[in-house]
Amino acid sequence: MEIQNKIALITGVSKGIGRATAIELIERGAVVVGWGRNRPDIEHANFHFFECDVRFPEQIDRALEQTVAAVGNQIRILVNNAGLGRAGAVDEQSIDEWKLMFDTNVHGMFFVTRKIVPLMKEIGEGHIVNIASIAGTNGIEMMSGYCGTKHAVRGMSHSWMKELRNDGIKVTAIYPGSTQTEFFVDIPGIDAHDHMMRPEDIAQSIAEVVHTHGNYLAVDLEIRPLKPKG
Repeated sequence: MEIQNKIALITGVSKGIGRATAIELIERGAVVVGWGRNRPDIEHANFHFFECDVRFPEQIDRALEQTVAAVGNQIRILVNNAGLGRAGAVDEQSIDEWKLMFDTNVHGMFFVTRKIVPLMKEIGEGHIVNIASIAGTNGIEMMSGYCGTKHAVRGMSHSWMKELRNDGIKVTAIYPGSTQTEFFVDIPGIDAHDHMMRPEDIAQSIAEVVHTHGNYLAVDLEIRPLKPKG
């Protein structure tokens, strides 16, 4: 799909991979709509921000109404990036933290996608990029809740890919390894460092996956730092 002049919707745009992806797609000529809890420091004529917490369907409905009023309903790119993680042992993690991860990473992704897919079906074209994680391919000690959500993202992505491909809609799951984002602020004992990947590199990969021939579909893309320990 040509990115130039296409409308792209990105969730979790406030920081990290979401913010970097917004900047990358804007630079490639897209009209970018960002949804998030806080506005990022992006000022550009082709960037529109609407406050939205994807855990709440009513906020998604409102943000979509605002989006359509601002740029129209021809949304061809959706990057489901909103997500978070909390560490905790299975017998110690709070129920509230567990629900927060699933409500954001899993239910929120479903809530957003179910509203955008009908618009893509009307166009007969679209690309949904779901940001999973290496944690969606294996288990990690003290991270069972987060791993569980990202395994769910993988299963949802594969199912949607088979369901929507004949409607001209691509679905790609991306599995980044350790990346320099604010994610680690809430993970005790781990701090972001220069041996992790840069959000800008993940954003470039997302743009390259979207900017492909119409009959080419990347289903899974695993991305890791070359030397994670330096």
